[in-house]
Amino acid sequence: MSKFMRMIVFFDLPVGTARERKAATKFRNFLIKDGYHMVQYSVYSRICNGNDAVEMHEARLKQHLPSRGSIRLLTITEKQYESIHILLGEAVFDDTSEATELINIF
Repeated sequence: MSKFMRMIVFFDLPVGTARERKAATKFRNFLIKDGYHMVQYSVYSRICNGNDAVEMHEARLKQHLPSRGSIRLLTITEKQYESIHILLGEAVFDDTSEATELINIF
């Protein structure tokens, strides 16, 4: 049985020019299209079913990097992600165990 993993992408992208804003928007749109969900501004995550899926999505991510900025990827187990503490604000659907349960169905 595969272990559910959570990929978390953190990024700061320049948006001073129209070209930079377009590149930043293109990157965010790629993340959404590839199954990532916004956790906070410039922080997106997705659930993967095992290390093979993580490797595939990391390769896809590398293919869609903008030319400038700072982008980091952290991969943790879903169990580790479930220990997140929300200190201010409210949980979103992706923060709940129900999100993982839906993947089990498919």
